[in-house]
Amino acid sequence: MATDRYQKGLDKLMELTIPDSDNPTGHMDIGEGFKDIAPDLSKYVVEFAFGDIYARPGLDNKQKVLTTISALVAQGTPQIEMHVKTGLAVGLTPEEIVGCIMHLIPYTGFPRALNALKAAQKVFEERGVSVTTSAN
Repeated sequence: MATDRYQKGLDKLMELTIPDSDNPTGHMDIGEGFKDIAPDLSKYVVEFAFGDIYARPGLDNKQKVLTTISALVAQGTPQIEMHVKTGLAVGLTPEEIVGCIMHLIPYTGFPRALNALKAAQKVFEERGVSVTTSAN
């Protein structure tokens, strides 16, 4: 069963990322950097986060990633950048990502939204992605 969960998680992870020659999980950090102190962390991330949670039915990948971005903005965590990359990989537009973050201002506050926008801006610049803006 554990092998099935792990494979299911890897399969879902591959739907959300674009692997490259340096990293089979692309931009997604699954805890490989902690092998020296928590060697089983990546197994838990793949099995639980991707095999159990992300693989659940009910939401499409875009909705799941937008929900994740929202939660990370609310928490103010640095993983926002990684999930903005995931959002672009699953087909979210930059305008949808920015719109999500802007929508969260009354719920999370300006500092968290500003930090999230800075992370999104960095990803967009790295990827050469432009954002169509509107000032209302």
